[in-house]
Amino acid sequence: MTERLPSSARPQPLSSVPPLPGETTVLYVHFHPTGGAAVDEETYDGLLALLTDVTPVVQALPPDAALMDVRGAVRYFAHDPAELAGLLRVRALARYAADCTVGIAANPMLARMAAHDGPPGAVRALPGDPAAVAAFLARKPAAALYGVGPATARTLCSYGLDSVGRIAAAPLPALQRILGAAAGRRIHERARGLDPTPVTPGERARSMGAEHRFAGDELDDGHRRRALLTLADGLGARLREGGRTARGLTLTVRYADGSSTTRTRSFTEPTAHTPVLTATAYALHAALGLQRARVRAVALRAEGVGPAGPAPYQLTFDPADDKARRIEAAVDRARARFGAGSVGPAATLGVA
Repeated sequence: MTERLPSSARPQPLSSVPPLPGETTVLYVHFHPTGGAAVDEETYDGLLALLTDVTPVVQALPPDAALMDVRGAVRYFAHDPAELAGLLRVRALARYAADCTVGIAANPMLARMAAHDGPPGAVRALPGDPAAVAAFLARKPAAALYGVGPATARTLCSYGLDSVGRIAAAPLPALQRILGAAAGRRIHERARGLDPTPVTPGERARSMGAEHRFAGDELDDGHRRRALLTLADGLGARLREGGRTARGLTLTVRYADGSSTTRTRSFTEPTAHTPVLTATAYALHAALGLQRARVRAVALRAEGVGPAGPAPYQLTFDPADDKARRIEAAVDRARARFGAGSVGPAATLGVA
């Protein structure tokens, strides 16, 4: 069933340009298997193939989402975007036992926000007229605006700009004084529902992983955390060396009886920053509540690996974060000159 948000042979590829004003032909599709497990790579590839049966303008957002521009498909199949989204849900459930939540709007940002505006498993269409968009955004907290991280949200709230409606009503010069010229303009536009980012089809980003096997059954939580720190540090270094970033991180824990547990978490923005990778790995590990589990190995996999060039960087206004990034750059230079094992976190010493 399609939820309408409050309102006042295959088609030929389209050029990757933003939709016309008022067109609601951008779909954000978020997959979630009915069993609750993470979407594995093989299943994700199959789900992407289902999307490309509808339109070739599909942008993969690993590990479990994608963007679509269905302007050509609407004309070709003579179905509106909501009907196409309903068809995709049926096919994904039938072939891969994976439901999906679909947001339909005039641009990628609004489509994401529409998809997240409620529980999973629905098609949510946001009308394209400015009044409907303004009404939809006005009630959202500042942190719900795509591209606004926790630190930026706190900064905005300290000035009384705690909702998207208030941010939209604020003068642009005031936002630029608070956030800086570029960030202020970007947040100002997004608060008004403007996002010129096109849906860019292309080969999907891949993953990069590493595993640590213990000498025996490892019951000590501290030893497992040190192993995760080593893996996260190595992944971060490899990503930065290759000029890549990751969109998410997957933790796999393998037990003495041969079973395993896998958990995945997406980042708010693509990153190769080791502290972010480490903190995410620790959070995934802590959420498992392993207690006295007999662990044989832990593995980390960076998901959605892609070029670092176009990846956004969320300003944090945190001196500690700036210092950590400067130290990280110095460590990378030392490793490039003296070798990968020349320098590393002190807490990883003695990991076996």
